[in-house]
This record gives sequence, C-alpha cells and structure tokens, in this order.
Amino acid sequence: MSTVPASALLSDLRNHALPDLAGAHAVELLNRGCYCISLDQAVLEAQLIRELGANALPRELLDTHPHLFAPTAVFVSRHHLDAMARIVAAINEVTQLPAWRERVLAWAPEIALYAPGPRGGLLGIDFHLGEAGPRVIEINTNPGGMLLNTLLCRAQKVCCREMDALVAGPNDAEAAGAALWRIFEAEWRLQRGDAPLQSVAIVDDAPEGQYLYPEFLLFKQMFERHGVKTMIVDPSALAYRQNGLWIDGEHVDLVYNRLTDFALAGPQLAALRQAYFERAVVVTPHPHAHALFADKRNLTLLSDAAALQELGASAESIATLVAGVPRTEIVGEENAVRLWQERRQLFFKPAGGFGSKAAYRGDKLTKRVGRRFAPALTSRRSWCDPVSD
Repeated sequence: MSTVPASALLSDLRNHALPDLAGAHAVELLNRGCYCISLDQAVLEAQLIRELGANALPRELLDTHPHLFAPTAVFVSRHHLDAMARIVAAINEVTQLPAWRERVLAWAPEIALYAPGPRGGLLGIDFHLGEAGPRVIEINTNPGGMLLNTLLCRAQKVCCREMDALVAGPNDAEAAGAALWRIFEAEWRLQRGDAPLQSVAIVDDAPEGQYLYPEFLLFKQMFERHGVKTMIVDPSALAYRQNGLWIDGEHVDLVYNRLTDFALAGPQLAALRQAYFERAVVVTPHPHAHALFADKRNLTLLSDAAALQELGASAESIATLVAGVPRTEIVGEENAVRLWQERRQLFFKPAGGFGSKAAYRGDKLTKRVGRRFAPALTSRRSWCDPVSD
C-alpha cells in the first residue's frame, strides 16, 4: 500500500475548491490515501507500563492482542460527527418518553421492570459510516474501550505540519478518568446519597480471559485513585448474606457490570440478582437500563416513523432517527418467507446476542442457519433484522 503525504493530499483538496476539510468528501480522500498518522508503538508501550504497571506485561499484552489498537488513523468529518450527535440526542429524547418505557418494558424480561433509580451510567452507540451518513448498528449499556482509547490517543505520531493542524490534541487520560469517575459517582449518589463508596466489583465471566481485560485493570486503577477498593471477579465469586453482597470477606458496595447476561438470569448470578432486587448493592448498568436502551428489538421502534409518532416523539427526532437507524424488523411467521427471499440485501442477528455474535450477512446465509428463523421454527429464537437502505 503506497503512502501519500498529507501535504500533497491537502494541496489537491484545496485546488479542487474544498477548503472545508470537515467535509465528507475531503475526509473520504484522506481515508483512501493518507497513512502518515500511525501508532507510535514505543509511546504506547510506555503508556501501558505506566498505567498498568505490575498488573500486566505490556509486551505480552501487545503480542496476545495484536488488533487491540489500530495502527493507522481513520478520519471522521465534522458533518458526520454532528449527524451522530443529533442521532444521540434524538435517542435520548425518545427513550425518556413514558410511552416508550411502557412499550419496551412490555417485551423485556421481568427483572427489567424493577427500576432502581438512575438510568444506567455509561452508554455506547455504535455507528457505521457510509456515503449516506452515519447509521446506528446497536446501542450498548456496557460499552468497552473508553479508557483504552485515552492511551491510544496519546500514542499517535503525526508526520507533517499540515496534518498536525487537522488532528485534535491527544486526550488527557486523567481527565477522561475523572469524567468516568463522575458517572459512577453519580450512579452511587442517586441510590445511596452521601454514604461513602468504599468498594467496587468489576464483574464479568472469567474476566482474565476477556479480550478487554486490560481495560478492567484501567478501571480498577481509576477507582483506586479515588480511594475505592476494587476487585475484578467472576460472578461465581459473589455471595449474598447478611443483607449484602460479599467477595470472600469483602463487602461490595457497587458492581460495575460487564456481563452479557443482561437479565442476570444465569444460575451463577443468583447472588447478584438477589442483592440487586433487595437493593443491597448498586449495579451499573442494570437490567432496566438494558431494556430501555439496548434491547435490539427497540431498533424496530427507532426506525419506524409511525411508531415514533404514536409514542409522542417530536417531528425533528422522528426525521433524524428514521434517517439514522436502518429499518429493522423482528422475524416472525408472517414475514420469514419474504425476508428469506430478500436476504441478500439484509443482515440478521439474534435479538438476545451481543457484539457480532451470531450475526449474519444475508448473502452469506446458508439454508441450515436459515432454518433457525424459518416459519416453523420461529418460536425457538427471536431474530432482529436490520434492513439496508
């Protein structure tokens, strides 16, 4: 792959009367031809040594996670960033409507009906960027990568003066950590008032084997900088007794929930589920938040103008969401045959999945997999289908 100097690209853009480098066309040209911003591996390793210290071996981490950090930059236009901000604002507006709450809780698991108070802390919205602008892929209540990205931003090297003027200054990891701390602190205060937050458990299945385990260590470090004892544990380590949640002899005040069992339904989650129901521990994010925001079936409402109007959304938000959320359907007996016939233009994913688990491009779908959502089998598994524009 050949490298084009940024100065040459920028000169070419200006010669074509494109001085606004925030424009989508200019950014597309840069993404196609400019590779002169890249990851400074030495700086990244220094960051990892400083931030993770004895908790992880930086060289081993980079060897075992070769794709954790992208080696090159991707440019995003101001136009697309503004469009994403409008979509996020519209989602925030709609999800606060009483009719929205009633509608999405109707298909949520029973545990989601319990509302502990706060809306759920961190929220991530995944976008696909294409020629038609940003499109929502999914909404996450336990997004990963936030603290890792602060390290990544500080490990970028810029090749020339022209490009340096385009790139925002590196993020301050301490400022980012402070902002994240305020989110968790607010979650705690909304349920516990002025009581001191003394202990946090970061909970995920076999956490040391998770790909984003390095970020768990960064969160642990963030909490401990604020004087909060922090443990990273599998849910099997949790015990409910004496009206509290415990890990061995340590009481747990708050659980930072990185689990993908969003309903806390698994048998290994019995202690956490009981403590959550009895308000013996603050859990963030919680099942109620997942039901309001991240249940994939919610995309069928966010992409449907008539449904949004019925729910009471503003005309501006309806227009923004219909343009920014691909039309989504729940596969059932009434539409499975049609969707199978149209599958080459579609993507399919299970309503209860996460990330890219069991997601399929329709043009790659086999009949064996297709039988999972054939009319005679639809009762076995519910599928959501984002339909391409």
